[in-house]
Amino acid sequence: MRVFVTVVAAALALIASGCGTPPAPSTPVSPTGSAASGAAPVIGLSYIPNVQFAPFYVAAKRGLLGDATLRHHGAQEGLFTAIAAGQEQFVVAGGDEALQAREQGVDLVAIAPYYRTYPARIIARTDTGIATLADLKGKSVGVTGRFGESWFALLVALKSAGLTQDDVKVVEIGYTHQAALASKNVDAAVGFVNNDLVQDRQAGLDVKDIPLTAQGEPPLVGISVFTTRSYLQAHPDVVRTVARGVVAGVQATADDPAGAMDASAAVIPELNRDQARLTLDATIPVWVDASGKASGGLDVKQWQAMADFLLAAGVLTKPADVTGAVDATVLAG
Repeated sequence: MRVFVTVVAAALALIASGCGTPPAPSTPVSPTGSAASGAAPVIGLSYIPNVQFAPFYVAAKRGLLGDATLRHHGAQEGLFTAIAAGQEQFVVAGGDEALQAREQGVDLVAIAPYYRTYPARIIARTDTGIATLADLKGKSVGVTGRFGESWFALLVALKSAGLTQDDVKVVEIGYTHQAALASKNVDAAVGFVNNDLVQDRQAGLDVKDIPLTAQGEPPLVGISVFTTRSYLQAHPDVVRTVARGVVAGVQATADDPAGAMDASAAVIPELNRDQARLTLDATIPVWVDASGKASGGLDVKQWQAMADFLLAAGVLTKPADVTGAVDATVLAG
């Protein structure tokens, strides 16, 4: 499962897209390139430097994160390994993955949203005739594996369409989304509207993206910012500074995408600016609402809906303690 295992292919896929190059594993990085002080809190960013982390680069450049430094995980490092070991004090991860990790004993609490909406979609080649979720019946659908966000997204899509796993052919394609579609290894694949879909269309693939539900948001919570309950209790002011800094970084990125590109380029020297700008433009609507405003709120009801869905789907083995997993007061105070 992605909670504890990161696949090398994920890094390779991002390198191929021109979005960045991997730092050495366990090397803290900041927009200035300096190593993080052992005394400073560390914010863990999964995988390699990427424009999708632009709000963090912007916030760090503007001093909005206090003394906190940014650290990208190594290619084979688990998503929650460092924070569980006390090597990071914050981590950016999917809400669904965090609930899974909490069930396994990792002390995580959400303190701020990062993605306002859940960006996963079913992306189908148009020549397959798949136009709705119901059309997936009898078709092959690619997922990274039977774990993590792509798997949870497929479970939501199937439930929305009144289908079961037996109604489709699930193909585990790893991090080969575009290649699997282009080679017709699968009819459709779970992908993300701000990354995979952008790259598919740039590559000339004729694809259609289908939301996971016919109406409204899926019962999943997207990327959020987490700390541990113990760190929150010991350092409430630091946590509040980081949470507010992330929201401010998102707003600054949405207000000035060109400036966000410059901040990203300072972290990613080999950034393909044309490709990265397409990804950034596609990600901004995921970060902010229709009016262009970043939301600093955590919706506990949305988290409960996700917990209920994951339990019913068998992802969780027992009801999740949502009140322990979310602290909506950090940004409200």
